[in-house]
Amino acid sequence: MTFDNGPLRALVQRYDLSGPRYTSYPTVPAWTTDFGESDYQSALNRFSEAPEPLSLYVHIPFCNSRCYYCGCNVVIKRHDPALGTPYLDALAQEITGVTQHLPAKPLVHQFHIGGGTPNYLEDDQTRRLFQMFHDRFEFAETAEISIEVDPRYLTREMLLTLKELGVNRISMGIQDFDPTVQKSVNRVQSVESVTEVMNWSQELQIGSINMDLIYGLPFQTAETMQRTIDQVIQLRPDRIAFYSYAHIPGQISHQKILDAYPMAEGEEKLNLFLNGRSQLIEAGYQAIAMDHFALPTDELAQAFNARKLYRNFMGYTTQPAFQYLGFGVSAIGNIAGTFVQNIKEIAPYIDSVSQGRLPVTRGILLTPDDAIRQWVIGQLMCHFEVDKAVFEHKFILSFDHYFEDEFKHLQPFIDDGLIQNKTATLLVQESGRWFVRNIAMVFDAYLAKQPQQFSRTV
Repeated sequence: MTFDNGPLRALVQRYDLSGPRYTSYPTVPAWTTDFGESDYQSALNRFSEAPEPLSLYVHIPFCNSRCYYCGCNVVIKRHDPALGTPYLDALAQEITGVTQHLPAKPLVHQFHIGGGTPNYLEDDQTRRLFQMFHDRFEFAETAEISIEVDPRYLTREMLLTLKELGVNRISMGIQDFDPTVQKSVNRVQSVESVTEVMNWSQELQIGSINMDLIYGLPFQTAETMQRTIDQVIQLRPDRIAFYSYAHIPGQISHQKILDAYPMAEGEEKLNLFLNGRSQLIEAGYQAIAMDHFALPTDELAQAFNARKLYRNFMGYTTQPAFQYLGFGVSAIGNIAGTFVQNIKEIAPYIDSVSQGRLPVTRGILLTPDDAIRQWVIGQLMCHFEVDKAVFEHKFILSFDHYFEDEFKHLQPFIDDGLIQNKTATLLVQESGRWFVRNIAMVFDAYLAKQPQQFSRTV
């Protein structure tokens, strides 16, 4: 599988910049540490005045070892059941502190457990975690209940516990099956062990199964990437997230280890994705938004086709619960027009909640302009299109007039054939989809003010 690399090379050279992934807008660097507990309380109180269905996220930070590519907030500890208990105690205190500002047992449409390694917890600890949330929230019958798992430490008994607790989607971190790549990033796992977990999941009828892959890691080539994707296709997960490696060693110090190894960049890196994309489509997967793939029978593909796909810090989702609460260290919430993030370190987090405080470290209250740009960027990232009539009905504004200045910066994308500015829509062309982050950046009013380094857009 090859592509006409002449035009592609020129586009990559022009648009391979540093930019956000837009799991939120405004992005986290625009948030302020002046935002505090009282601001979060005010947002919770505003939500209580007009409650809506919620999404919940809980962060379990513990990992047995460090993966060198990882940018998540993790605590590296060899497995020790004693670590889970004080952390769960603190989570219980945070849940109490948050829900005292909410109506009794708000309705939940989505519950996601991430990390770290959530299956670091013992089965009895996982049961306690679920019970804490069920005590304070009402879960819809159709709620998506998902968990990230490390297949290296997952047993059939753990999966059975998760099934009994209502988990209907699991996400497995695979990244790459090539032994050389795995060794370089300190994430060694065999195809056989992952196959075993996959077989258990299907046997127990867990529901939708996602696998995460990363392109742009050390030692990856077109040949090694093709083998990995062939192996994943044979396992036939319902969904595949095929992420670009975000190499930002200036912010994530342990990534400096990878600087000693060869890594694909620019055009070569994009071709890893394009070749992999072709493999997945030929195998019957549908390309979903920016970097996801799903079988046509999966809810993600159906939501994308029905223009009912959403994006937040939990990734692409089918659940229209725009309000979400985050629990645990570094967790992020978005409630009543307000983003809020928790303290990132465990000791200060535990100290804060033990004193009855909400463990806030930063946040932002969205302005009307923020809300407008948030919607536009979300449409681009989820649907590659902005329907101007929908925009004008929603905001009582003319899209073309409101973004008159932005259209000057969109012109190069139009000239390069990456987008079309039609009377009714702003439409990202097929070739522009690889550069949708760049297109979204045009609508970001904070970007020029943010000195923080982002990952490369290609």
